[in-house]
This record gives sequence, structure tokens and C-alpha cells, in this order.
Amino acid sequence: MTKPRARDLGIPFDGNTGAFNSITDVSGVTVGFATVIEGHSARTGVTVIHPRGKGDHTPVYAGVHSFNGNGEMTGAAWVEEGGLLEGPIGITNSHSVGIVRDTIIAWQLKNNAMYQRWSLPVVGETADGWLNDMNSFHVKEHHVMSALDSAKAGKIEEGNIGGGTGMVCYEFKGGTGTSSRKLPEKLGGWTVGALVQSNFGRRHQFTLAGVPVGKHIKDGMLWPVSEDPFAQESGSLIVIIATDAPLLPHQLKRLAKRATLGMARTGSMGGNGSGDIFLAFSTANESAAQGNEKGISNIQTLSNDHLDPLLASSALATEEAIINSMIAAESMTGNKDVNVLALPHEEVRNILRQYNRLNQ
Repeated sequence: MTKPRARDLGIPFDGNTGAFNSITDVSGVTVGFATVIEGHSARTGVTVIHPRGKGDHTPVYAGVHSFNGNGEMTGAAWVEEGGLLEGPIGITNSHSVGIVRDTIIAWQLKNNAMYQRWSLPVVGETADGWLNDMNSFHVKEHHVMSALDSAKAGKIEEGNIGGGTGMVCYEFKGGTGTSSRKLPEKLGGWTVGALVQSNFGRRHQFTLAGVPVGKHIKDGMLWPVSEDPFAQESGSLIVIIATDAPLLPHQLKRLAKRATLGMARTGSMGGNGSGDIFLAFSTANESAAQGNEKGISNIQTLSNDHLDPLLASSALATEEAIINSMIAAESMTGNKDVNVLALPHEEVRNILRQYNRLNQ
């Protein structure tokens, strides 16, 4: 059965999407998953993104932004320094970063996919320790290999899948979500796609289409009831932004920064305990890492005066991807019988209707 998405429920969003409303609307991008649900304690997995598809290992220009650094994204230091992303991206739980990183290298060696003699894979994480026993290290090498090999374009799954399997967002079930924005031809016709792993926020903060939905829904709250704006917030958010617009690394860093605004539009203030790390890459400029005999590359780039639509698209796609992750997620019981409820669709629709914010 096809899961509904946010727009299917009549939730209004700004901007036009690509064909799949997904990061895979950026041509060449593929996404793979491995989901680990076993017994009472394993609720986890891994998500993989190939920027140019699993058969094209040409580096892409990229930029990283750490909104709040209580988290991890391996390889980010070299992306920041060199401006290039070399190889696939992994996203998993906090204690599985190592196995995902090492397996990506093994996969690159196996498939002759290493651009140079060494590799510094990008692997991000959020902590699924409420529903998953992270200390049992349920993600294994074969799971990562499966996600790498199964990556595909087109429509991808959301919610309780891959690295997002055990995640919690605004005290509802969170997880994996995606969205895209397609600009009109007069603005370049570029596509911006976002994929998120959502695991952050307190219930009272949750805002949907400008409506304080979280303040209306009290069932299933995981932490003591508090609407104190200074109450501690924990959790994390990883956002991967892809575009086909020809942008340089410093411009992609600006796109990555705008994911912060997409997060904020859903209500979060970005707490001290939250690891919110965002990466943006461009599939343009296939010769970005190459040069002629003098080391000179011929590249194209968009002028800064034409960036605004792309910056806005990054924020808007991130916002909708977060909401899609929650809409698709299903209630889950996991480690130590912790139970996290899914966002109740009809109740959300009724609340939005009260504020005249429902499209249907």
C-alpha cells in the first residue's frame, strides 16, 4: 500500500516540486536503504546516497554547514577544505558510523570506485537510542553493502526505513523523508532536492504550515509536559541537499545553511543536545576534480545574484522533507518496550482546518 505524503493530506507548502518530490529529482542521484528490525531491541539501519549514481564515481562540488555540532559527519573536514565530495554518503545511528564508513571504503575498493588511493567517506548520524539498542551494534557490513548496491533513482520510501528506522521527531515517530523544488525556466529551471533523517524537537515546538500543531496534541509525549521555550531540546537532524545548478563549494555551503531555516519552519530552535549537520552538493561540472596538463579545469558557475531561488528552495525542500518523514512514519515499539506514536493524520487535518490552513 502506498503511504500518503504531506501534500496528499492537504498540507500546504510553497513552491513546485519535481516529478517525484524527492532528492532523486536531481538527475543521477540514487538512494539505497537497509532496514534492521529484529527482536525487541533492533530498530535501526543505514541510508546511502550516490551523488551521480552508483556507477559514476566522479567527485562533485560540495559544502557543509554545522548548525549545531552535537553530532558527527565523517569526512566533513575534507569537504570543507577541498570543496569536493568523493564517493557515496551514508546516514545511520550514532554508534554505527564506524562500520558504515569502513564498509563504504570496502565497497569502493571492490567496485574500483575510489577516485584516488585513499578515501574519507561522508557518514552522518542521529541517535536512535530510544527505540534501538545502539550499544548492540545491529548494523553490520552486509547491511551497508546492501544499501550501497540497491540504490535507485525515482520514487523512494520514507518514514521507518534505513537510517531513519528508529528515529523520533517532535516526540512523534520520525525517520527518513525527502522533497524537491523545481524552478521555472525563467529562473534557470534548476532542481533542488533534500533528504533528511529527522530525530529532533520537543512536542510543544512542532509547527506545521505555520500552525502550532504540537500544542494541540498531547497524547504519547515522551518527556514531561512543558511549554517552556528554554526547556532542553535533544536529538539531531541530518540534511543532504542535491542540486543540478552549477554552484561552487562556497555557494553550496550557503545552500546547506538554508536547511537551518527549513528546520526552523517546523518549530525547532536547535538545542544544545541536537546534532544538526547539513551538506549540499552539485551534480554539475563533471570535470570539477580534473584539469588539463596545467591543472586548469573549465567549469561553470551561477552568479550570486541568481542564487536566491535556490537558497529558498533549499529551505522549503528541507521543511517538507521533515514533514514527509513524519507523515510516512508508523508507530513503533522498540528497545525496553519504548513506544513512539506516529503523527495522527486526521487529527492534524482537523487542527489545520481550524486555522484555515488545509488545502482539501
